[in-house]
Amino acid sequence: MTDRAAPSKRSDYADFCIIQTRWMDNDVYGHMNNVVHYSLFDTAVNGWLIRRGLLDPRSSETFGLVVETGCRYFAEMAFPDEVTAGIRVSKLGTSSVRYEVGLFRNNEDSASAEGFFVHVYVDAKTRRPTAVDETRREALQTLILPGHGI
Repeated sequence: MTDRAAPSKRSDYADFCIIQTRWMDNDVYGHMNNVVHYSLFDTAVNGWLIRRGLLDPRSSETFGLVVETGCRYFAEMAFPDEVTAGIRVSKLGTSSVRYEVGLFRNNEDSASAEGFFVHVYVDAKTRRPTAVDETRREALQTLILPGHGI
């Protein structure tokens, strides 16, 4: 059996957004249901893209489709916790991006959960892979931290 890696710290992420948990996020065991973590990852990354004018779900000519995901859990979260989602990019390819997201409960410095997902950018009409455009690429490069991929 191998030792499990320790959770990341806030300083391991390049940008952040705060997401309020909701009553319906809790499951019958009194903590946030596992599926909610994936929703928070999606909210953090797509929110980042939208806030920077890099994605308009109704009119963008290209967008990222999720092709792979994963999550490691370290500590419970539950409503009414406030979650800070830290994001970074660990790989920026020709048409794909690997995002890593840490979820931090309230003011804690260690992640309660860490996940990743991979976007493959596609043409909105054909759904065929397409290169990440230069504007998006430049913005994504700001999420790359030394020692965390690429």
